[in-house]
Amino acid sequence: MKSARSDTQRLRKPGWKAWAGRFSLLSALACLGWFLLPKPALLPPEMAFSRLVLDRDGQVVYLTLTSDGKYRLPVRFADLSPTLLSATLEMEDRRFYSHHGADPRSLMRALWGIVSRQKLGGGSTLTMQFARLRWRLNTRATWGKLSQIFRAIQLERHYSKQEIAAGYFTCAPYGGNVEGAAAASWRWCGKAPSELTMREAASLSVIPQSPARRRPRANGNPSLAAAQTRLMTRLRANKGEEPSALDAEYHLAPRPVPRSAPHFALRRLREHPDELVVKTSLALAQQETVEQSISDFLSRWQAHGLNNAAALLLHIPSREIRAYVGSADFWSDKISGQVDGIRAPRSPGSALKPFIYALAFDAGLIQPRTLLDDAPSRFAGYNPENSDREFLGPIAASEALRRSRNLPAVQLANRLPDGGLEAFLRNSGVKLPRKDYGLALAIGGAEVSMEALTGLYADLAQPTQGLSAAACWLTLEALRGREAGAPPGLAWKTGTSNGFHDAWACGVMGDWVLCVWIGNFNGKPMPGLFARQTAAPLLWQTVLRLDLKASTTPRPSQITDVNLCSISGDLLGPHCPHSTKGLFIGGVSPITKCTVHREIFLDSQGNRIAENDGSARRKVCEIWSSQRLAQFERAGLPRAKAPELLRETEGIAAPVSAPPPRILSPQPALTYVLRPNDPGKNAIPLDADAAPGVSLVYWFAGSNFLGASAPAKPLLWRPAAGQWTIQALDEDGRSSEVKITVTAAP
Repeated sequence: MKSARSDTQRLRKPGWKAWAGRFSLLSALACLGWFLLPKPALLPPEMAFSRLVLDRDGQVVYLTLTSDGKYRLPVRFADLSPTLLSATLEMEDRRFYSHHGADPRSLMRALWGIVSRQKLGGGSTLTMQFARLRWRLNTRATWGKLSQIFRAIQLERHYSKQEIAAGYFTCAPYGGNVEGAAAASWRWCGKAPSELTMREAASLSVIPQSPARRRPRANGNPSLAAAQTRLMTRLRANKGEEPSALDAEYHLAPRPVPRSAPHFALRRLREHPDELVVKTSLALAQQETVEQSISDFLSRWQAHGLNNAAALLLHIPSREIRAYVGSADFWSDKISGQVDGIRAPRSPGSALKPFIYALAFDAGLIQPRTLLDDAPSRFAGYNPENSDREFLGPIAASEALRRSRNLPAVQLANRLPDGGLEAFLRNSGVKLPRKDYGLALAIGGAEVSMEALTGLYADLAQPTQGLSAAACWLTLEALRGREAGAPPGLAWKTGTSNGFHDAWACGVMGDWVLCVWIGNFNGKPMPGLFARQTAAPLLWQTVLRLDLKASTTPRPSQITDVNLCSISGDLLGPHCPHSTKGLFIGGVSPITKCTVHREIFLDSQGNRIAENDGSARRKVCEIWSSQRLAQFERAGLPRAKAPELLRETEGIAAPVSAPPPRILSPQPALTYVLRPNDPGKNAIPLDADAAPGVSLVYWFAGSNFLGASAPAKPLLWRPAAGQWTIQALDEDGRSSEVKITVTAAP
């Protein structure tokens, strides 16, 4: 019987070999299950991320919300601060690198804390916490806790510790609508997670345990401060350091959400839709300086009806945008602040004039001291005026540009070859929606964007195509500020649109171009406010605040020094009493010698005679054309007339070398349209500038004599439709002609 019972007992109680076999089987099954665990995505596929715009130095310019209303950025392990990692592991999971997802010791300690009702800490590892966040598990329930452990093991099976840590730091809650260490670093500390200090890292590390209670607040959060101080004490003890009283004084406070340069940032985000972090050329310090300058300026001018402005700062050598202010306040509906004034086409007023002069320098039409006519002119029905409705008479080209005279600019634009200003603008990439703008383009007859205008001024400072370095250099020299308030070395130009809707100022200072605009996006005008009074002071103020430095631009080798007549601006003649230095583009600039100053012989009565008869006296006189004399008189600057000739010597009044009449109207190659419903406007003025001493100009249309008129006094001609050759003949037989087309309106 005893033997039988022993056999039964042996059957019921397996030996150690049986137990070992069973354990081996379970281990094999566990290993098989481990290897067969499916690989999940590290992050939820539907997880949305914020987007970040950085300036050239890595500072945050703009941070967006996700589609679910969070500030959340992905985290790479390599971008984590070692201080943040060590602080978080000290707080959450000291044995992170030694377990496989779940830590039995931590689980047993947590279980014993529940049984004994002691605060012994939680049993979740960092991987388990990531699993809870990743799958949104309810770990208060038993099944949720088991699911958490399973998911943690699954993550450890397929991902490295670095990847798991990166996943945790991407999903962890850091108070409010901030998720992830990267977003928290920018939102609460204003810096990248790789740049956190020890105290900042400790403060962030304690938030995920109780994100609602420990959220950073403007006036401090005692709960956050206490938890952070405790963790700092532990971290210092790990390093063998004594506790610091300053640790308890540190408070993590929320910072403003980065929203600088919103027009620029949103534009760059649209241009790079696949990039979460967009690095730009913007310089945040310069951006803030320009924004503040505009704000201060408008606060002083709001009473005058100015409430909006835009500005663009460009670094010329790199062509990089460093400051971009699309409006005075992006968030203001009152001023339509979300309209981007950098890209919106507006009338530039006179801001395009420098390019007319540069083209004229290159075409050999003028040099800086060439006299231009600031006098009433007609151009095929177009009658431009100066903004002050006054005329200065003959004026040097550089002075006409600096003083922004309309009439000389339009006259030059009319003489430019190869399509003139319009062709230049189109070839430079400026978008002009219409065709054939005509001469009104010279004074703002087309709309251009600030972006295009700034690029044109950058081309003046560093020519790329279309203009020579010599022409650009002469143009900028003419624009150098010589007025009180203008920063020394600044080359600047203003522009006021017709109707006072837009005021511009563009300046070149060393390696920089700054353009500013003042106006209203609703089209409301600013009556009587010229750009010289508004935009120019804003430009000057901003240049000074930015501390932009002037630089000496080397004079191009093509430019040479010449001696000029200080009165006529032409090359010094043998009888010119006063000379001045001038600048020429060698082989390009006009080489006309002064013919204004002439030596004449006078008899004893002061009358001019043909030759020296032994009793005559010599005299140098200014002999101007009747056209120029009329301009001087109109401008209130009358010039002395040359002595009258004796009757028998009248024939020498206009030497054979004098030029033929210069036809001012009609304009060559233009088509004139006859309007049956408005016959009063069908007359074409015939006007010419004649040589000194010429009193009459005779007009012909083909072989038909039309009449005679004194220089500067137009003859009106009412033509029939057809093609006409118009000829002007002076009293000495010198002639010139133009071809025009006259058509009848349909």
